[in-house]
Amino acid sequence: MNAHLARLALDPRHAAVRRDLADPVRLHQRVMSLLPDGLGPQARQAAGVLFRQEDNRSGTSLLVQALLPFDFSRLPDGYAEVAVRDLRPMLAALRGGKTVRYRIVANTTKRVWQDDGRHKAGQVVPLAGDDALRWWRRRAEAAGLDLRHADVLALDSARRPPQADSRMRHAMTRFDGVAVIGDPDAVRGAILAGLGKGKSYGCGLLSLAPGPPS
Repeated sequence: MNAHLARLALDPRHAAVRRDLADPVRLHQRVMSLLPDGLGPQARQAAGVLFRQEDNRSGTSLLVQALLPFDFSRLPDGYAEVAVRDLRPMLAALRGGKTVRYRIVANTTKRVWQDDGRHKAGQVVPLAGDDALRWWRRRAEAAGLDLRHADVLALDSARRPPQADSRMRHAMTRFDGVAVIGDPDAVRGAILAGLGKGKSYGCGLLSLAPGPPS
């Protein structure tokens, strides 16, 4: 299966970049504009699109993963510098017992099934701290990863700007650490399909890199 990963190093001076970063819906639309038209009502799933915003000292980048080729000619001039890699060699190299470093930004939430005095039945509530870490440990195990270390960083929730008149809010937590691959097929599936909810708003993209010597 083809899988492509693009890194877009964004130009913060570009007006379209600033607008997109201020509104998760606009950012999702920008990402989807890089893929072919006519993918149907479930376009993100059809194209296997996952993405994540990365902020560091060198600036802000978008990592965008898809099962279909990108068309970067659809970006506004000067929007970003782009680099693309084929993920197939990395996916093929996954082996049980291999130590890897990982990163994922996840929509860490749970649904309350009974009134508990603070939340109503059916309400979706954000998780933080140890609760978020337990969420990740369960998802990682199901995805074929044996966690050895995990750093937890609470991020700002994904929400629309006030003028959008929307109550949309997605809790976001970043997990970084070291794991051992237990089930390579499960790990490949998690990389390609993503983990958790909020995938349209920058959650669920699992990134792996070679880990420290064992």
